[in-house]
Amino acid sequence: MRISELAREAGLLRPARLASGYRHYDSQAVGTVRHIQLLLSAGLNTAAIAEILPCIPDDVTVLAPTCPELLDALAVERTRITTSMDRLAAARDVLDRLIQAGPAAGDRS
Repeated sequence: MRISELAREAGLLRPARLASGYRHYDSQAVGTVRHIQLLLSAGLNTAAIAEILPCIPDDVTVLAPTCPELLDALAVERTRITTSMDRLAAARDVLDRLIQAGPAAGDRS
């Protein structure tokens, strides 16, 4: 799925409709798509992104002062991501040990 399709389905972008039926995206849409991509890469779902987007008014402001209630939810997401990263690192360590051990001496052909 393309970011534009995802944004459209999730309602994250709200373009104007022209008389011809075409959608018209304003200049802020590019920044919004960048924010969506960043938040998706951080592991957030589209529902969380829809709540966060209004709190990111521009490319400079990290979180608008009118949205402090999101800080707790973002902290929970950060903990979830950290836990996931720790699990992935542990799985990678197991794979590294298996790869380094190689085949047993009696199993070599």
